[in-house]
Amino acid sequence: MVDIHAHLLSSKVSFNRAFDKLGLLLFGGSFGFDSKQIRDDPYLAYTDALVRNIKSSKYLKKSVLFGVDGRIDHYGNEIHRDLTVCATNDELLNLYQKHSEVIIPFFSINPNRKDALDLIDKYYHLGFRGAKFLQNYWGVDLNQMRFIPYYDKLVEYDLPLIIHIGSESSIHSDKEYEDISMLNLPLQRGVKVIAAHMALSYTIKSLPYAFSRNPRYFNKEYFTLLKMLELHPNLYADLSAILTPVRAKVLWDLSNRIQIHHKLLFGTDFPVPWSVVFNTHGISFKRSLQLSKVKNHYDRYIETLYEFFPKKSPIFSNYEKLIVLQK
Repeated sequence: MVDIHAHLLSSKVSFNRAFDKLGLLLFGGSFGFDSKQIRDDPYLAYTDALVRNIKSSKYLKKSVLFGVDGRIDHYGNEIHRDLTVCATNDELLNLYQKHSEVIIPFFSINPNRKDALDLIDKYYHLGFRGAKFLQNYWGVDLNQMRFIPYYDKLVEYDLPLIIHIGSESSIHSDKEYEDISMLNLPLQRGVKVIAAHMALSYTIKSLPYAFSRNPRYFNKEYFTLLKMLELHPNLYADLSAILTPVRAKVLWDLSNRIQIHHKLLFGTDFPVPWSVVFNTHGISFKRSLQLSKVKNHYDRYIETLYEFFPKKSPIFSNYEKLIVLQK
């Protein structure tokens, strides 16, 4: 199977943010990171662990991988670049050329760039097979008509577009642009859109119910997305980060909605941390302990999802509708 959603971190990553330090302390071992290498060469430690996890997995064949473009103003000038999340397309190209047998590269090109269309041409011809938007970090409304040529270029090359929808906690995010309405114009132009994270989100107001498995407390956009998946033939949704506590609560509900399983895609959001044992998925404590002992990060994720979706579920093969794997 293919992981449809994983992040390459910037070559300048240092893991010095409080969020990163806590994640490494609690989850570094389960992700297969070498603690000494993380200190001496963080980027190499990260990429080594990423590739090693894919190659040693019993189930995973390849992973879609992408960076995140910087924030660009309306004049085409770069005004901010996060030193952890914002890996460049050229950094990804370099890693892809070394490990093309396990990596499927997606580019991240901010549509505010003056040369955005030329860059799509460039990276498509270099083997990139899709696009990734983090418009909530960019502060960009994706429904601006001036972006139509961008979307039409994606349609021309038959490239899927992953759009972040829902809460974001690892980087600055403008809540206005996390809204599910960001899907509208790309869908209208015929782009094959992948809504990331099942549009799951929470607010400070909803925090007391953020971990409840009762559907009455799920955010409205989750249900809106479910309806949209049935309505739009070119819309898909990925399960990336579905095993984080604020999202795992929906797994029982989602597993029973068989009518949309042909539109769901397996994804992890590597390296977002998660725990099998301390979670909201509802799996018994005994079984959670058993799953937590699965060594490979991807295999642990996949075997946890097997508790909700059978091994032959289309969610594990739907990537074939969007990506043609190179032999």
